[in-house]
Amino acid sequence: MTTSVRGRGRNSRSAGLGRGVHMKVVVDLTRCQGYAQCAFAAPDVFVMQGDEALLYDTDPDDAQREKIVRAAAACPVQAIFLDRDDTRDDTRIRKPAPETHVAAPGPGEAFKRTGHIVIVGASLAGLRAARTLRQEGFTGSLTVIGDEPHAPYDRPPLSKQVLMGQVPARRTGLPRRDELDAHWRFGVAATGLDLSGKQVLLADGAKVGFDRLLIATGVRARPWPNEAEAALDGLFALHTPEDAEGLRQRLAARPGRVLVIGAGFTGCEVASACRELDLQVTVLDRGPAPLAGALGAVIGGVAAQMQRDNGVDLRCGVRVESLEGDDSGRLRRARLSDGSTLDVEVALAALGSIRNVEWLEGSGLAAGAWGVACDTGCRAVDVNGLVTDDVFVAGDVARCPHPVYDYQYLALEHWGNAVAQAGIAAHNMISAQSERWPHLALPEFWSTQFGTEIKSVGVPTHADHVVIAQGSVAERRFVAVYGYRGRITAAVAFNQAKWLEFYAGLIDRAAPFPPSFRTVDQSTDGHPVAAEVPERPTPQATVVVTGHGPSERRATLVRRTYL
Repeated sequence: MTTSVRGRGRNSRSAGLGRGVHMKVVVDLTRCQGYAQCAFAAPDVFVMQGDEALLYDTDPDDAQREKIVRAAAACPVQAIFLDRDDTRDDTRIRKPAPETHVAAPGPGEAFKRTGHIVIVGASLAGLRAARTLRQEGFTGSLTVIGDEPHAPYDRPPLSKQVLMGQVPARRTGLPRRDELDAHWRFGVAATGLDLSGKQVLLADGAKVGFDRLLIATGVRARPWPNEAEAALDGLFALHTPEDAEGLRQRLAARPGRVLVIGAGFTGCEVASACRELDLQVTVLDRGPAPLAGALGAVIGGVAAQMQRDNGVDLRCGVRVESLEGDDSGRLRRARLSDGSTLDVEVALAALGSIRNVEWLEGSGLAAGAWGVACDTGCRAVDVNGLVTDDVFVAGDVARCPHPVYDYQYLALEHWGNAVAQAGIAAHNMISAQSERWPHLALPEFWSTQFGTEIKSVGVPTHADHVVIAQGSVAERRFVAVYGYRGRITAAVAFNQAKWLEFYAGLIDRAAPFPPSFRTVDQSTDGHPVAAEVPERPTPQATVVVTGHGPSERRATLVRRTYL
């Protein structure tokens, strides 16, 4: 099995890539350390931006085949994966077969042979879980349900290569490294879950029975809150290939100015793409600095200067009061909280995400705005706080405790976590209790913006102080180490990804903060300062508990507080 969990060996591999079979490329950018060997071997496919930021064509021309294979072989950290592209041949997508509920599973190997697993969420996590199930010997019935009309796709290129016109949005589909024997049901949403009957209810009226279920429904973009303004032509969200293609077309028309509302990772990456296209862009954020919600205001301040140095009109502590359109319904103006106005034709609402849990209302699972609660084995937790035996959760929608972070429940929206957690969930779904694994991988993320590769390991917001341990902030080439109550909890690298493996080991060992050892390229600015991370309100689960005796006490999720 190949995962993005740190510490497990992996190899770049090519699956059935004989001539005549189209090639797909995926780079695990969590693992990539910017050595640029691929860019030397196949410069028409892999391009370095700045010192370490890698962009690549997910769907290269067949004429590049030999160069790409050499690039994958040359990668020092084996981060390049090659696969044939089944998404170009729709006949490979199996039509839904009539649902037949298999008899209740027997233990162990019997279930692996005859069980019926349903995955709700034709996402990166869903696809990863399906592959893992087959790779680990599950030969029973496998159904994958997705509400979007197309096969799983890779989201990171949507805010980068697609917007810059380097990769068409339709060519971001994820490769199916192995031929999966699965019933794919695209374009139909799950609308309910009958836990006692072990059935998923679908929008088309169908019911799909299961022995074990994986919930991997992910998140969606948070829409602009004013419905009338949200309908203005020129206002975009960015989550799907259709979103990316629509925004790309407007950027290609070269608007006078682009407005980005929200300076999280998506907003910053879109601003970067705009500057790459030599477009004027204004970024607004109500917080003190870009990325402050994820990295704290100190490192966010470095990101702010990076934006301004690249020509972005960055305005922090400012919000949009209203958006205005013309008589034809096209976006024309934004009125801001500081009293100013901006004439804009294109705007991106980068307001974060909403977890796709509505279909689980009334199911009895502990699911809400915070996600779907589960244990570290990815087993879903019901509303009473009991773990379920046959329902598992993975990816952006999951919320599970992490021992390294005081057992806090974490919901992680990133590529690496989706891949790692889905692999663990799939393994556990077909394993005996004694053979199950906990999902204890340290959180990781990456973001490519303004020619800089920003990477992180750990949870930067779980910190009270931060120190620049290596490199130079002025040169935008450094490692910032975060600490909480005297131990290291996270590290963030700007164009210094190769050091994160080292700091991951320190986090695993609860090493003391601030780091006192001598290291390569030690910073002269090595004095800890307050990290200035935001105080996050803990998502509140509102429940009513009824009953008296231990056998009677039960909880019910409610939408309002009872007095």
